[in-house]
Amino acid sequence: MVWWQLGVNAAFVALLLIILEVTFSFENAVINARVLAHLSHFWQQIFMTVGIAVAVFGMRIIFPIILVAITAYLPAWDVLQLALQHPEAYAHHLEAAQPVIAAFGGMFLTMVALNYFIFENEQHHWLRRLEARLRRLPQHWATAPLLATLLLCLIVLLLGRHMWQTVLLAGVVGIFVYMLVHGLVTLLQSRHIGNGVKELTGIGGLMGFLYLELLDASFSLDGVIGAFAITSSVVLIAAGLGVGAVWVRSLTVYVVRHQTLTKYIHLEQGAHWAIAILAVVLLLSFVVHLPEVITGSLGVLTIAASLISSMRRHKQKVQEVV
Repeated sequence: MVWWQLGVNAAFVALLLIILEVTFSFENAVINARVLAHLSHFWQQIFMTVGIAVAVFGMRIIFPIILVAITAYLPAWDVLQLALQHPEAYAHHLEAAQPVIAAFGGMFLTMVALNYFIFENEQHHWLRRLEARLRRLPQHWATAPLLATLLLCLIVLLLGRHMWQTVLLAGVVGIFVYMLVHGLVTLLQSRHIGNGVKELTGIGGLMGFLYLELLDASFSLDGVIGAFAITSSVVLIAAGLGVGAVWVRSLTVYVVRHQTLTKYIHLEQGAHWAIAILAVVLLLSFVVHLPEVITGSLGVLTIAASLISSMRRHKQKVQEVV
């Protein structure tokens, strides 16, 4: 469609954006699969229909516009016109909002990784020494928020007087939002399981769906900023990242339906280590900026390494049975 309407050059740019989104989102698909596996068939369908619309138009178009409107103190309509008519200026405003994005997304993803390694990574350690030490941390609800807050304070100290208030506020909001949504999902899931129901429906399904969308937002915003390094066309960015978002959701459903996480037992750990790496990269962006290619490659390599380890482990089990 892009080729037909805008030409070969535009199609090539869109292809690069698709690759960018896919590269950034391998770990996103694996983490999504963990949550999606606990949702009912209805909410899985919502994830693949309404969720795609939210991912493409909401998280990759509307949300960045709202973010720019808030940080640049401009009306949302003016920002929309800026995005369509003066994409370079819009990209500049969006880049200026990077501290807010990095602080919120970095702390949200830090909480995702810490919560998993402290509470949920009970068996099949991949990086055994590191994961075993994290597992020995006090298994109290305040452990992960406290560690994340200490990390945020360290980042703020490194910043000195430069935007420290904005970074601190955005980071605290990221921690709080994770605790609120993940806490509600966990509570509702435990109640359902306690009643003999293994799939989240109703309010529980809704909260699980919202949690998935927040995860997607944390992954996608940095990709949106990286996309402007390739092109300033908002239309091409929406098309390229949109196709990538559809691919991520398709991969998530594939992982759930084929029980990939059960077969490849280290894939889950690899995805969370990739999340931890992305969180660190986001937080270090206040000090040094790594090219998007490096950031995406680190995630892909981590997932690939965990997949190879899983395949070896699976092969050993098969040989032991034989």
